Amino acid sequence: MNRTAPHTTVYQYRLPKIKLTVVREGYEPSPIRTISDSQKIFEFLRGYFHGHDREEMLAVILNSKHKIVGLHTVSIGSLTLSIVHPRETFKAAIVMNAAAIILAHNHPSGDPTPSAEDRTLTTRLSQAGALLGITVLDHIVVGDDRYVSFADEGWLPPTSHH
Repeated sequence: MNRTAPHTTVYQYRLPKIKLTVVREGYEPSPIRTISDSQKIFEFLRGYFHGHDREEMLAVILNSKHKIVGLHTVSIGSLTLSIVHPRETFKAAIVMNAAAIILAHNHPSGDPTPSAEDRTLTTRLSQAGALLGITVLDHIVVGDDRYVSFADEGWLPPTSHH
């Protein structure tokens, strides 16, 4: 009589099961809760970026009613450069089920005039957001007492509008 052993599965690998969650690092005081125009967000951002000596890219995360649900520091760079990648830019927004984001970064030089790199990056991030279903409403560059809003200037690509 020929007996065969019952089939046993041999597990060779242990694959990590992952659960994503948002961890709040604290709170940032703000005079606004809902985004209505670039001047209001600038008033908040001017205080947020005050005294920062390096470029920092921030994603202001918004729900479907454009209420701020979180702030995510995407990148902290050098005096004149901050490395920003779509993967890092949208990571927190995806986990938080964001409907939209506003990009913001500072120019420690005090001059908020966007560079060619700023404009190229904004187009790339707007296109990435469109693919993800997360609208890039604006990109605000903050200087000393001035700012430039890509939305106000009409510089956002059509893919980032509703």
